[in-house]
Amino acid sequence: MHISNGLHGGRTVVGMHNGARVVNIGRHGGYVQRPYRNFGGHAYYSRTYFSGGHYYTGVYRGYNWHGHMYYGYHPGFWYHPGFYGWGYHPWGIHLAWGLGLWGWGGAPWYGFYGGWFAPYPYYAGPAFWLTDYLIAAELQSAYAARQEAAADAAPSYGDDGGYPPSSAPSSTTIGMTPEVKQAIADEVSAQLAAQQAQAQQDSNSGGQAAAPASSAPAADEVPPALDPARRTFVVDNNLTVVANGQECGLTGGDVLTRLTDTPDSDNTVNASVSASKKSDCAAGQTVAVKVDDLQEMQNHFAEQLNNGMGELAKKQGTNGMPSAPDTGTVASAVPPPAPDTTAEKTLQDQQQAADQAEADAKQQAAAAGGQ
Repeated sequence: MHISNGLHGGRTVVGMHNGARVVNIGRHGGYVQRPYRNFGGHAYYSRTYFSGGHYYTGVYRGYNWHGHMYYGYHPGFWYHPGFYGWGYHPWGIHLAWGLGLWGWGGAPWYGFYGGWFAPYPYYAGPAFWLTDYLIAAELQSAYAARQEAAADAAPSYGDDGGYPPSSAPSSTTIGMTPEVKQAIADEVSAQLAAQQAQAQQDSNSGGQAAAPASSAPAADEVPPALDPARRTFVVDNNLTVVANGQECGLTGGDVLTRLTDTPDSDNTVNASVSASKKSDCAAGQTVAVKVDDLQEMQNHFAEQLNNGMGELAKKQGTNGMPSAPDTGTVASAVPPPAPDTTAEKTLQDQQQAADQAEADAKQQAAAAGGQ
């Protein structure tokens, strides 16, 4: 079991239990991952997430890169290819879509981060609309995590549940720049083009991308996080990285640009902080970040992109937004399974074991200090 406590709150616990990978993210949710099936020469894994009393599932493709396993998000369905193309081509108009249409006016998270993030004044195409959707989704999650951590830390910071001052956005940091937002928009377009190609391939094969195979995945398959064509990553959770030999903290919605493609012996690569709400891990710094963390950022980005496409499918043709071509969907050849209803208990057991491990470590440290 590996326990990581973030500099700005939050705890991540990773371990194995009865052949399953168990990951607690914070103290109120996480997932249980199990081998699912082999298909087309690739190994796929199921994840059952449990959070807020609810289950949902996802499928992840395994990548065996230099003896280390990574897990890349695999959609449960594909949109028809034309919708993806519509998603990354310009509209030919400038679409105004203010806070009222977004529904952000008066939202606590927007008031908290509004000085750091501002939506585009208009949208020249769906990719820019999706960029603001994705950033906003991460900031909403970051704000919720902040509130959760504040509640957990209330005994230490007063009965009012006050949050540690270091976790508030720094007034000295620079807001998200147009250049950073353009890099995210470029990543959106690139991923939509890749999904369009995959959807077209599945469509041409009648939904069967390849014949089922029982073989294990080929060795040294580069995971998406190390794809040389993929450089921009949006942080999806509280994260501790290393800059100049010192730890510093990033929070959800911050942005990294990967600089190196080959992990070192600690399975880290170098990245530049493109945008950060914190002064201790300021924009412009070069940091060492775990490839596993980058892969989870990419997974969350892809999942949120799917969610954003779903919102576009609902809103196309309304409030001045141009109409889209066919927004129908086709099930993936590897659909998500039913939830593993034992996941809640498994996550709770791991949390309790982590609490005990940390308590034991503190007792040992205290005893050693007293000798």
